[in-house]
Amino acid sequence: MTALNATHDPKLRSWVASANEAGCDFPIQNLPFGRFRIPGGSEAFRIGVAIGDQVLDLKAAGLVDSDDMNALMDASLKERQALRAAISAGLAEGGGKQAAWSKALLPQSNAEMTVPCRIGDYTDFYTGIHHATTIGKLFRPDQPLMPNYKWVPIGYHGRASSIGVSGQAFKRPQGQTKAPDAASPSFGPSKRLDYELELGFFVGRGNALGEPIAIGEAEDHLFGVALLNDWSARDLQAWEYQPLGPFLSKNFASTLSPWIVTMEALAPFRAKFERPAGDPQPLPYLDAPSNRESGALDITLEVLLQTAKMRTEGTAPTRLTRGNTTEAAYWTAAQLVAHHTVNGCNLQPGDLLGSGTLSGPQPDEAGSLIELTQGGKQPITLPNGEKRTFLEDGDTLTIRGWCERAGAVRIGLGEVSGTVLA
Repeated sequence: MTALNATHDPKLRSWVASANEAGCDFPIQNLPFGRFRIPGGSEAFRIGVAIGDQVLDLKAAGLVDSDDMNALMDASLKERQALRAAISAGLAEGGGKQAAWSKALLPQSNAEMTVPCRIGDYTDFYTGIHHATTIGKLFRPDQPLMPNYKWVPIGYHGRASSIGVSGQAFKRPQGQTKAPDAASPSFGPSKRLDYELELGFFVGRGNALGEPIAIGEAEDHLFGVALLNDWSARDLQAWEYQPLGPFLSKNFASTLSPWIVTMEALAPFRAKFERPAGDPQPLPYLDAPSNRESGALDITLEVLLQTAKMRTEGTAPTRLTRGNTTEAAYWTAAQLVAHHTVNGCNLQPGDLLGSGTLSGPQPDEAGSLIELTQGGKQPITLPNGEKRTFLEDGDTLTIRGWCERAGAVRIGLGEVSGTVLA
């Protein structure tokens, strides 16, 4: 795991003035990666790093030779750290690069963003124990958690082709549903459309087929983290998920934030990974001293909703929930990588691992509407008087994330938003 170094120095300031503003998501201590181009253009997307309210074009700055993000992600940990150090030094006050690199900057407001890399495969896990328990109580009051939950990181293979970037608008999915008192299923649009508050972990350097990644080395194979909303059609899911799990209820859309915050940037915001007293300890292949000492991430996450009516009236989005990952995730990112590859599965640069819904222990920390409304039985009332059990057409859902801790500069993951169309 990355140790603190000069790039994390709280005293470090950038010649990009907006990066020094209090509360900025992208100070010089962050330096997340993404892909951008001039809006409406036909040129290929370029690799950029967010700094303040600007994007630094890495190729124009002479820092990379190509705009292949996946190739950059395939670099060794040492190479990645050297690139981060070079970017940090060049953007720092007095670094000597201001005159040259100013020409390689573009305001983020003038940039068209896309998914941060080519995503070959997408695996969605189920690490949120409070979410799993709440959902389990709705459907299995006598056994909320299945016997394997505390022993094995549960996951399923998702669909990469329908993953979009923040700002994605998608049509309400259709499919089969079956009412409990109906003799046969019916077909039509989902009436129980939901969001899922997740983190997305991006694989950097992969592994050869048949060669597992040991947990002590797992984070060397992770490039970074983004915000992820894995939209879910709960009524489709209830009818289809047995015996093989989600299908049409999940594959219609997932939305990512445009910036990957690197594992190096997250070094000041690590936390101990500790199991509650009485819970089983992980099997040896999922356990390591480094994972116990600092395997968890300390990230604050919040969810906001803006309805079509609110947008028309010029009303700002309203916050639904806020929570923290240290209380939500039962498995660490390193454990996900170790488990995914222990059978010899080969991960590749750009592969995406979803955390699953990250809900905290309190009701106002829920990561989905199905939890907030107790399966749709208790509608929530918004400040303007509108009610919601599940998402309606025209609703825009936004997830934000950030890290802050005494002795470190606050960094953000930006935001991811998506809108439901009829």
